[in-house]
Amino acid sequence: MTSSNLSRGAAMWALLSLAVGSFGIGMTEFVVMGLLPQIAADLAPSAWAANPEDAIAQAGWLISLYALGVVIGAPTIAGSVARFPRHRVMVCLAAALTLFNALTVLAPTFELVAVSRLLAGLPHGAYFGIGALVAADVLGPGKRAKGVAFVLMGLTIANVVGVPLGTYLGQQAGWRVAFGVVAAIFALATVMIAVFVPDHPGQPGRTLRAELGVFRVGQVWFALGIGAIGFGGFFAVYSYVAPMITEVAGSPEWAVPIVLVVMGLGMTFGNLAGGHFADRDVPRTLVFGHLALAAVLVALALTAQAIVAIAVFAFAVGFVSAMLSPTIQTRLMDVAGDNQSIAAALNHSALNLGNSLGAFLGGVVIAAGFGFVAPVWVGVCLALGGLALTLASLGVQRRSERGAVEQRSTVAVSR
Repeated sequence: MTSSNLSRGAAMWALLSLAVGSFGIGMTEFVVMGLLPQIAADLAPSAWAANPEDAIAQAGWLISLYALGVVIGAPTIAGSVARFPRHRVMVCLAAALTLFNALTVLAPTFELVAVSRLLAGLPHGAYFGIGALVAADVLGPGKRAKGVAFVLMGLTIANVVGVPLGTYLGQQAGWRVAFGVVAAIFALATVMIAVFVPDHPGQPGRTLRAELGVFRVGQVWFALGIGAIGFGGFFAVYSYVAPMITEVAGSPEWAVPIVLVVMGLGMTFGNLAGGHFADRDVPRTLVFGHLALAAVLVALALTAQAIVAIAVFAFAVGFVSAMLSPTIQTRLMDVAGDNQSIAAALNHSALNLGNSLGAFLGGVVIAAGFGFVAPVWVGVCLALGGLALTLASLGVQRRSERGAVEQRSTVAVSR
């Protein structure tokens, strides 16, 4: 059975199968952030004994390496497999995610865990990009956005439920147990996709070279930069939220999953709001979204000694940053022309480059001795950087459109 003649029940099972995989991606990407102290103590015991801040900063590299895997894998994998049947590609991607997360569980040293995290990031962007195309087709004309939103809901629910539960489980039973659960979720997704996702042809004529033509569009680079730098402000905070809660606010470890739930709820509502506002005005949402992100990060930095304030502003940070995510995606799709499939995957490259950048710079300021609030100030700078890129992109677009209008007027007069 193909995606064009599915019953409603079969379509929902297909979307649920894809959503299970996106739930696993949400867990594997974000659960590490709440378990940095446990990972640092286990994989870098000598550094932990000498200076816990240095050990946590070292463990933060695992976040950056996963994000780097996404940046590398999204365009190369999505472009290389465009010609193959998409349902088979999704099975292979889910199986790869299962294998690489199992390697994280089994790897005995920090170096091998680091390699496994890089590998685990490679299929991430292609899974979402190709999965979005399959989901859009499953529900048929007029309901494409609903199909894509259903799949992405798995990622949102992971931030509300999966990441806090995984963090709590990792704190109680060991961080490797949390990643064992993640691997099991991907194994389930692999089976479900193989069984429930219908045949979905690829594009036999597409090549990696043709897909990569999207990089010749200047506005695409602006959009990617906005995602990488502006959204990096969120990850600079999210990556080190656990030590900020325990070391700065002086709260117990059990408070970390609670704050993560609060932030996840903010992301859930922010994602919905972002879709609504972006449909009305993408440029304005980008400008005010970055301003709002910088503002709430300043408020968080100034009040981080109080756990209640951390919870309140964690919700706000999650809301505003998630509001930006679909807006950046829409902007990228608007400027990508005919290269829609690779653009969908590239959005995840940009956001995870922001993940890598934010985690790296946050680790740098912690290792330099500025404390666990310093990453929040890094986030403020990155949010303002995203705003600057947004304004530059819109300025270039206005000049280009004005030039095109003047050229048409000149041609009309000459005739």
